[in-house]
Amino acid sequence: MAKALGLHILADLYGVSADKIDRVEDIRELLEGAVEFANLTKISSHYHQFQPHGATGVVLLAESHISIHTWPEHGIATVDVYTCGDPQKAYRAMEFIVSKLQPKRVEEQVHERGFVEGKEEQVEDLLLKV
Repeated sequence: MAKALGLHILADLYGVSADKIDRVEDIRELLEGAVEFANLTKISSHYHQFQPHGATGVVLLAESHISIHTWPEHGIATVDVYTCGDPQKAYRAMEFIVSKLQPKRVEEQVHERGFVEGKEEQVEDLLLKV
């Protein structure tokens, strides 16, 4: 039996209101909220304000990471949610981000990552260690 160790969601959000993605303070609140909502384990984070527009941020997780890069002048935010262990945590984090940003359109790709072979119990033991 092969099982993926991680789930990687890549999303391009279009038609996002500029006031939701222009300020680094809002991006920090968004990503920290997603971590809490999805019950993820934050290790550290880093955020940067661009001039004249936009912000970027990344949260390093015990489960992997969440990142965002924004172009408020175009109404675009690109989001990356990658977690190992329970795949529902990745979906919950992305659900939170999309619900807060309310884009008009979302283009999303979902990739399972890091396949391991073994008996079901052995694979589940690997996933539970996260």
